[in-house]
Amino acid sequence: MEFAAIVGNNIKSYRQKFGYSQDHIAKYLEIDRTTLSKYESAEREISLLNLTRLADLFGIEIDDLIEPDRLHKEANLAFAFRSEGLEEQDIKGIASFQKVVKNYIKIVRIANEKK
Repeated sequence: MEFAAIVGNNIKSYRQKFGYSQDHIAKYLEIDRTTLSKYESAEREISLLNLTRLADLFGIEIDDLIEPDRLHKEANLAFAFRSEGLEEQDIKGIASFQKVVKNYIKIVRIANEKK
């Protein structure tokens, strides 16, 4: 499977697992919904900036969005939460919180490695 198809499938899987519509994600990324649809269908490649923003929103690493291994992706999806009735500001807040948590985990990991 080509890179764009892997990324597109992963974006769609995470988006659906979290309960986000294409409109939610498009507004969060500040792109048109049809552009997001093209990312998901591998008709267009996503920028690194938007990959980073999606990883923050989903609370995962960019590597997880480019992961071709179905089992690895399913393990990450098991930790996803569902959200309904979210507004644009809610999604931005969730992304910011997920980024803080992800960075905290990295700091703890680094601190433990130095012990």
